[in-house]
Amino acid sequence: MRILFVKTSSLGDVVHNCPAVSEVARRVPGASIDWMVEEPFAEVAALHASVIRVIPVAIRRWRGALASAATWSEFGEFRRALRRERYDCVIDSQGLVKSALLCALASGPKHGFDRAGAREPFAARFYDQRHAVPQALHAVERNRRLAAAALGYAAQGDCDYGLRAMGEAPIEVRPPFALLLTMTSRGDKLWPEEHWRSLAAALEARGLQSVFPWGSEQERRRCARIAAGIRGALVPRQMTLAELARLMRHARVAAGVDTGLAHLAAALGVPAVGIYCGSDPALTGLYGSERARNLGDSGKAPAAKEVLEALELLLR
Repeated sequence: MRILFVKTSSLGDVVHNCPAVSEVARRVPGASIDWMVEEPFAEVAALHASVIRVIPVAIRRWRGALASAATWSEFGEFRRALRRERYDCVIDSQGLVKSALLCALASGPKHGFDRAGAREPFAARFYDQRHAVPQALHAVERNRRLAAAALGYAAQGDCDYGLRAMGEAPIEVRPPFALLLTMTSRGDKLWPEEHWRSLAAALEARGLQSVFPWGSEQERRRCARIAAGIRGALVPRQMTLAELARLMRHARVAAGVDTGLAHLAAALGVPAVGIYCGSDPALTGLYGSERARNLGDSGKAPAAKEVLEALELLLR
């Protein structure tokens, strides 16, 4: 049975879709699974052991160059390549109009959330089959239930992300080390820099090097400010998502704000603490691992001492 998942972005959403992919591979005999995803996150989908083919899409890049003939030529080739494949089931677990339109380009019956469950209700108009999934569930469970409804089984069992990131660390680090994931797409999700400095200093006193990955120049400068004055703290070179995944597998612990990297660390089995300042962890918190903890809530940032205590429990 040929199955296509449409889950394009963002990084956290892509990670949250992985358990649904794992469950389909486990529950559907002979399942052959492809995944359509925005090109910046294609490396994560490729880490899933059950994904046969990753189909990168470049909506974000194309949208910025709509007047370019090269954009329309690239889109045309993408559409032709997609239409050459015939799927038995196409599942849009994004629930947005843009993902529903991408879903509509694929050949095969289309499944998605109903109007009450879709993040953008109008998206439901583009599906052949609409499924009722409560919005109050964690994102991981919403994805699992949608896939189960589309393919005719009941979602059950453990949450298995199915990600594999083998190999040596891509940079030189001093073990044991902690990954401190300070960056996020929204300002209200940021944790105060003084809290990060306090946490890094306390971890160094306990023999753990603090490593601060980054993705943009603004994030690099922020990490450098935090790391300044912390003995042994490392702000490494910029890394790809695949490299970061390999680095995470060697980390002793991780702490991060509501960012896709924190979800990726937890999905890879790293003991991790999620720091929530501007969002609700009940819906998008670190999920499915006994070695993950969520602290804070929307408008209620945890203190540095709370995060340190949670990390110490995970270090035991």
